[in-house]
Amino acid sequence: MKKFYSYEEFKNDMLNLSNQLKNYNPEALISIARGGMTIGHFLGESLDMRKVYTINAIHYDDTEKLRDVKLFNFPDLENHKNVVLVDDISDSGDTLEAIINVLNEKYPTLEIKVATIFYKEETKVKPDFYIKKTTDWIVFFWDREGQKKALTL
Repeated sequence: MKKFYSYEEFKNDMLNLSNQLKNYNPEALISIARGGMTIGHFLGESLDMRKVYTINAIHYDDTEKLRDVKLFNFPDLENHKNVVLVDDISDSGDTLEAIINVLNEKYPTLEIKVATIFYKEETKVKPDFYIKKTTDWIVFFWDREGQKKALTL
């Protein structure tokens, strides 16, 4: 089943997620492009954090899951002790797992936490910080399909 995730829900959820992260006090946020970029931006503003990076990951072609996760554009995290990897959802967990594996290999002493809005029970990577568990396919207001839906509301 598809569920539309609105901007109004997002605003409330970002306050909640931001409050969770304030207790952890990360040195940097790493947003997974594209799904985590909107979240990373809002959290960066809320936490007054300028160290907001991105990693590009391609694991879906529209709604079709690709066989391999393509990763590129890793930031230099040499001088960081703890970071939060940010994405919209931990669905299968394949993307998060692949990124965490690369980061652990490159920076073995780096503490990596994960923050998402949604996660699914069967994910390989349960987020350390999250808002909701779901079984639905989420249509985010920033997605192409979500933008069309938002314009009709």
